[in-house]
Amino acid sequence: MNREEATKKIESLRDELRQYNYEYHVLDRPSVPDHVYDQKLHELIALEEQFPEFVTEDSPTQRVGGQPLDKFEKVNHEVPMLSLGNAFGEDDLRDFDRRVRERVSDYRYVCELKIDGLAISLRYEDGRFVRGATRGDGRTGEDITNNLRTIRSIPLKINEEETIEVRGEAFMPKKSFLALNEAREQNGEELFANPRNAAAGSLRQLDPKIAAKRNLDIFVYSVGQWEAGSISSHSERLAYLKKLGFKTNPETRTFDSIEDVIQYTEEWTVKRSELEYEIDGIVIKVDSVDQQEELGFTAKNPRWAIAYKFPAEEAITTLHDIELSVGRTGAVTPTAILEPVQVAGTTVQRASLHNEDLIIEKDIRIGDTVVIKKAGDIIPEVVRVVEDERSGDEKLFRMPDNCPVCGSRLEKIDDEVAWRCINPNCEAQLKEGLIHFVSRNAMNIDGLGEKVIEQLFDNELIQTIADLYQLNPDDLLKLERMGEKSVSNLLEAINASKENSLERLLFGLGIRYVGSKAADTLGAHFKTMDRLMNATVEELENVPEIGTKMAESIAAYFEKPQAKTLLSDLQRLGLNMEYLGSTTEASSDSPFYEKTVVLTGKLESLTRGEAKEQIESLGGKITGSVSKNTDLLIAGEDAGSKLDKAKKLDVKVWNEQQLIEALNA
Repeated sequence: MNREEATKKIESLRDELRQYNYEYHVLDRPSVPDHVYDQKLHELIALEEQFPEFVTEDSPTQRVGGQPLDKFEKVNHEVPMLSLGNAFGEDDLRDFDRRVRERVSDYRYVCELKIDGLAISLRYEDGRFVRGATRGDGRTGEDITNNLRTIRSIPLKINEEETIEVRGEAFMPKKSFLALNEAREQNGEELFANPRNAAAGSLRQLDPKIAAKRNLDIFVYSVGQWEAGSISSHSERLAYLKKLGFKTNPETRTFDSIEDVIQYTEEWTVKRSELEYEIDGIVIKVDSVDQQEELGFTAKNPRWAIAYKFPAEEAITTLHDIELSVGRTGAVTPTAILEPVQVAGTTVQRASLHNEDLIIEKDIRIGDTVVIKKAGDIIPEVVRVVEDERSGDEKLFRMPDNCPVCGSRLEKIDDEVAWRCINPNCEAQLKEGLIHFVSRNAMNIDGLGEKVIEQLFDNELIQTIADLYQLNPDDLLKLERMGEKSVSNLLEAINASKENSLERLLFGLGIRYVGSKAADTLGAHFKTMDRLMNATVEELENVPEIGTKMAESIAAYFEKPQAKTLLSDLQRLGLNMEYLGSTTEASSDSPFYEKTVVLTGKLESLTRGEAKEQIESLGGKITGSVSKNTDLLIAGEDAGSKLDKAKKLDVKVWNEQQLIEALNA
């Protein structure tokens, strides 16, 4: 076969394979048996090996994954990938409709299933797939092109020579998720909690061959940048995307009234378990693109779209045991160990019990049948005991007298609910303190995750923060999964963290009550660590939003000899001790992230201002009144009408101890 014949044959095979792939993975209507596809694919592979100069990136042979990457490059989204506001019931949807009606008329809605996966962006130039990225923070994501190439429902070449960027949701089908976890369980690996985490974890693998084995899928739901775009409605754009060869969700519907939209949400609340993939709600959009532009945006969300979130789910399971963990502040937290059960699309095996008082109040016993509740990303909780299921063999739980890790005696401090280990050298506290120090909102040391910290600690390579900056490469190379490249990257990241601004170091020290925003406030005010260390309680109290409790805690910390020694060591090791300007940001992992929170009643451990500051530093928004848009009410002593209204609206309520645990997590 000469070059001209090879070129024609290669193009013919590619066209056939693209069509077969589209029919199988997008339309779910294969036209040929698998062996026919495999035969033609092997024929194409052989020809490309014989004529490598004809290999292109959009060839069906290029889906298996390329070489592993050292890291993901950042990608700026020219059109931001904004998040949507949430609706939790009919009233919220009618309020959304009212706001739309006040600005536009003669509108209709498009309703789409809200896929529980990872939002991604796909860019095509002259019809060829050139780049794929994660949503990230909405403005900056990560380049995961090689991993996205392995998803067979993503076309490497579309049916027109368009330059277009589309958005979609990559997900792992339920069947793939179950198969993956079964394989991981057989290999003794940690199981993924749910399909969304599995999809995200697969697409953030540096080795694309791993993603290729995970059988991911995608639904495309919108257009970002589009040079030639002139289609005037969202529903027509979806139809055009399908024509281009993209996989769109077949359950999408258009409606003329909000009542029909509400009926659609009610239907899928019941039917969602029948799907082969997980959904966590319904997305409602105004169909007309002109009306979308007229409605515009708030600071965070489009006014023309909203995400209806399904109600919280409950499940019944057995509480097998109560496990104790020690946090970085010494607080000992009980956790329920449960018979695995599906709740709100997630396999739940553990649930926080918060403290001994809550266990006593709810009369929770080991061996009880319990009701578990989980709404969205909120931590699973034990709602109540099913007393009728008791056999008499259940066991009462009581907190031990001694720390489960170091054996030191536990104490309650200042009438707090939590029991604490007050041994500053407790191994659990040291580990948790180190994990906090390297975390994203603190020193943000890439590559130093929880497992690596534990590995270093267990091998006696670190015990204090200063030890991180004195690690020896020869010692690291002796550890499992530590090659020369990973050791070099780790030490480089640790060394780079020395240049961080003061507020990151201050937050990383883990001073009680000092959140990331308070650390930034203190850094901006005192400018240097030396000035802050020598500040009196009175001087600290004069700093805006720094209350008495926090001021006393800061002063007490810097009076400790071990704190003075640590900071002296860190300065000697070259860490920056000056404020360079704010670099802190709230983590999406925070329990307060993008949540609307109301404070009511008297707080004992900190002032209302301190609580507000710390919640806001973790991404929460404090408002003064309870409404159906409230995500969480913090109720101190003598909570009054706000607590009553929260219960009436079924708003989640935390006591002060739950707040403190979340702030110190």
